[in-house]
This record gives sequence, C-alpha cells and structure tokens, in this order.
Amino acid sequence: MAETLTPDICVIGGGSGGLSVAAAAAAFGVPVVLIEKHKMGGDCLNTGCVPSKALLAAAKRAAHMQNSGAFGVTAQGVTVDFAKVHKHVHGVIAAIAPVDSGERFTGLGVRVIQGHASFKDSRTVIVGDLYEIRARRFVIATGSTPALPPISGLDQGPYLTNETIFDLTALPKHLIVIGAGPIGLEMAQAFRRFGSEVTVLEAAAPLAKDDPECAAIVLDALEREGVVIRGGVKAVRVAYASRSVKVTIEGTSGEDTLEGTHLLVATGRKATTGGLGLEAAGITYDRSGIIVNKQLKTTNKRVYAIGDAAAGQLQFTHAANNHAGLVIRNALFRLPVRVNNDIIPWVTYTEPELAQTGLSESQARQRGIKIRILRWPYHDNDRAQTERETHGHIKVITTTKGKILGVTIVGAQAGELITAWTLAIAQGLNIRAFTGIVLPYPTLSEIGKRAAIDYFTPSLTSPWVRSIIAWLRIFG
Repeated sequence: MAETLTPDICVIGGGSGGLSVAAAAAAFGVPVVLIEKHKMGGDCLNTGCVPSKALLAAAKRAAHMQNSGAFGVTAQGVTVDFAKVHKHVHGVIAAIAPVDSGERFTGLGVRVIQGHASFKDSRTVIVGDLYEIRARRFVIATGSTPALPPISGLDQGPYLTNETIFDLTALPKHLIVIGAGPIGLEMAQAFRRFGSEVTVLEAAAPLAKDDPECAAIVLDALEREGVVIRGGVKAVRVAYASRSVKVTIEGTSGEDTLEGTHLLVATGRKATTGGLGLEAAGITYDRSGIIVNKQLKTTNKRVYAIGDAAAGQLQFTHAANNHAGLVIRNALFRLPVRVNNDIIPWVTYTEPELAQTGLSESQARQRGIKIRILRWPYHDNDRAQTERETHGHIKVITTTKGKILGVTIVGAQAGELITAWTLAIAQGLNIRAFTGIVLPYPTLSEIGKRAAIDYFTPSLTSPWVRSIIAWLRIFG
C-alpha cells in the first residue's frame, strides 16, 4: 500500500526553481515534499549552465594563451588535452553537486523522493505505487528538454544536444551546429578554440532574440576566429556514416551538403510536461508549456508552474529562481505577486559577451514609447585598452525624460556589468543616477557612466548654459 503524505507544498522537479521553492519553504518551517526522477540539480547543474561555463572557461584559457603575444608573452606549443577538459568540466559539476544533493535537502527538512510524479486528481500526486501526496499547494518545476527539429534522418544516428555534448572525451574534427542561438554559438566558439572546425547553420537570423546591432559584433568576432556561420539556411536531411555525418541544407541558392564528424542540435528547448497527468488535475497546457497567469498559477489554482515548464516565460535559471520567490510570497504569505519579464536579464557567454536587460530598442518602439539611445564604445575606456578588450559598446534605451528602459552591453564582462542596470530598471531609476556615481578608475564600469553623461551633453553645452556661465563670471 502506498504511503500517504500530506505536506503543505509538493514540488515536482529538483532543478534550480524547484530546489529554491523547497529550501525556502523548509526554512519557514513548512512541511514540503520534493520529487525528482533524474538527477538533483536539474539541467543547469548537470547538462546546462554549469558544464557549459566550465567548458567555456577552458576554451577561454586556450584562446588567451594562443593570443598572448600582443602582451609580450609568448606561449610555445599550446596544446589541448580534451580528455582533461572533460575531467575539468565534470569536476566542476561534482564540486557544486553537494549543494543540490538529496542529502543536503533532507538535512534542511525537505522530504526528498526519487521517482516519477504524476497527478491522480486535482489534489493528489502519486509516485508509482509507493507514495500518494495530498498537498495544499503543488509546484511544477520540471524544466525543459532539447527541442528537436523535424529533419529527415536526424533520429537515425548519434547527434549531440546539450545533454550529451559534455560527455565527449575526444575533440571533434569538424563540428556542425544546427542553431545559432546562445547555446549553439557558445559551443561553436568553444570547440573552435579547442581546435575543431566548426560550421553553424541557422534558418533565421543568428541571435535573433538579441539587439541586431550588438549581435553583429558577436558574430563578427566568431567569424574572425574561424567559425563559419551560415544564416538563412534550413537543414532538411541528415545522413550518418561510420565516422561522419552529412547535413543537406536549403537556402536561396538551392541545396548544398556539408560533411562533418559530429552534429550538435541546438534549436531551443521545450517544456517537460509528458507523463505528469496534467489532464487529471485540470491543468491546461500546450506545446509551449503549462499555461499560467501572472501569479504563475495554472488553471488548477492549487498548482503553480515555474521556470522552463511554464508557458510564455524566459527559459533561464535565474528566471526560475525568481519564480520560486514569487511562489513562496504568494503561497505562504498570500501576498500579491506578478511576473515581470522586463526585469529579467540574460547573457550569451561568448567572447565578447552579450548581455541584455529591460526593453530592447525594437521592443520600446513597438510599445510606442518615445526614446533616446545612448552609446559608448569599449575602445574609449582606459581599462579596456589595458586589457586589449576594445571590441563592443553599451547601448542604453531611455525615455525622453531619462527613465532607463533597457540596456544592451556587448563586450568583455558584459554579464557582470549588466547587473547594475538591471537594478536601475527594477527600481525605475533615471539615467541621472549614473552620472553622479563615483566609480573606481580604471574599470569597465565607467563605460556605463560615460553613456549616461552623454544624455546630458547637448543641454550642458547649449548656448543657454554658456550664457549662464558667462553671466556668473561677471561676479568673479
């Protein structure tokens, strides 16, 4: 007979969002059950953010050693031992894993269950024939899986996704990447820096969700490193041989066939909703995920869906963590909450990095807002010159009265620099806030201040201001 549990909250999914809900609920003394059918830590720890950034860090070291001559430092015979790169990547995962482990969460007071969860009815979840959980509130945090395009022959061989590429122990000779979004381009640059030939195929525009002006700087950097990027082409057929893979593409000039040794499919993510018994719980969903309102509640008001599992939400770890906080405030304290994707930043971790927060130029114009655009280049920053990181700029979108609406940064450490602007947008600050701040010199952060000062330059140098200064000079 199944064991019956009656917690206040039952969380389905042990990824970033689910773990955040469980930890917070337990910290407040609330009985909570967490169900995970695979690895604790979810995609982010095991096949996403953590391994990808560990791989990128290794690739960055390789590139910097190869390009150190400009600093007067010559590194002779730089080689890449990809088996050791693999060991580094999985060593990082192992170092972080205890923080997300079942043992740790059990110690926090969470009842952790390993198994497949599905709804029996609107108020009950079962885990096989072992457990029956009747909770006051449920949180679905099942994340997402790679979305595979309908390409003839793709499923007939060993293609890679973000779930399998970090298992490679030998360097691909020629990696073909389908998809020029963040995952595809990050992996493309990394493997090119390790020594692979890399060809990227994209049916639409590469980095289509980002500001095209800033995305172009990233694409140019990758192409200068030897990554071949072919936009406007659609992969229509895949054929595998013992040691190769052929991809047939269609474009404006007709068909063409490319041959490589490995194929990475990086065409986005889809919400994990299968096998959850959502119909039995009265929960509506579609191909984009579980339908939620602005409070992240599903059509069953006892059930929330967060992170990648929720339709219409940004698919980032930090977005899922933000959702977790909203759920805790609403479920435990009955406080009104509302998802605001305008304050969720994102970063593409290529080199240069590409970071976005708030509204882009096109989004602001689509909303009919009268805007001003401020820019400042990296090459006019002293720290950027010392580091030889002079490619890129900041682009700030404000109202005509100076309220900060959005910021895009492309360049070195863009992901770190975007944080202050995210806070500014969340707090509704005016660009004036950045003109008076004292920043350490020399730092890249000064790029943002210079852009802010540029907002006031026309008025400060106007004839009217000059007249005021001339008049004041009369008094000594």
